[in-house]
Amino acid sequence: MTTTTHPKIPMDPMRKTALVAGVLYLVTFVGSIPALPLYHNILHNPNYLLGGANDTGVLWGAIGEVICALAGIGTAVALYPVAKRHSQGAALGFVAARTLEATMIVVGVLSVLSLVTLHAAGASAANAGSLVTTGRGLVALHDWTFLLGPGIMPAVNALCIGTVMYRTGLVPRIIPKLGLIAAPILLASSMATLFGAYAQVSTWATLTGLPIATWEFSFGVWMAVKGFRPVAVAQLPEAQDNTPARVPVAA
Repeated sequence: MTTTTHPKIPMDPMRKTALVAGVLYLVTFVGSIPALPLYHNILHNPNYLLGGANDTGVLWGAIGEVICALAGIGTAVALYPVAKRHSQGAALGFVAARTLEATMIVVGVLSVLSLVTLHAAGASAANAGSLVTTGRGLVALHDWTFLLGPGIMPAVNALCIGTVMYRTGLVPRIIPKLGLIAAPILLASSMATLFGAYAQVSTWATLTGLPIATWEFSFGVWMAVKGFRPVAVAQLPEAQDNTPARVPVAA
């Protein structure tokens, strides 16, 4: 009995790009959401550093945030070849914004891990007051990175990649339109937090952050499940070959 083997059909490059970018968008959600509850005690309990609480949850939160930061950069790297076919500036802006956001996240993670180190030494510390003061400084650093990174940069990301997606129609325009509407809302909310109108973690901050989260989640799901619209892909300018030309060398 003979077995017939069928040749494997390679995945279309644009479908592969959309799948990778979509999955990475969803990974940013998986990595970022658990951090706030896992960090709650170490960031909000002034006596945490002097107690004997377990830091395992905090460490898992830090790992999740690092994964979120790397996945965020990955979304920009994956979408750059597509976005630059429409706008080189928007594509570079998206990569830069994602990289800056990831940098802010990692700085915030480092501040939290420094708190873990202080907590490990807290029981034997001679001066509890100075330990708590140092801890509050690290908490303040984390709060500012949280505002400037996940608080502001997603709006810049939405303006860059959302504009490309809206103009090209690679995904249904209702999705990037949501991002373009959500971006100024998030920026206004971040400015309100900056000037003390309400806390970073509050009802108002959550409500004004929901539109940008909905945009990113729906964008990721659509790319992972559906991919780019073939009609829109066919209308994109051809990718330019940036390989430098070889210069003949005289013998």
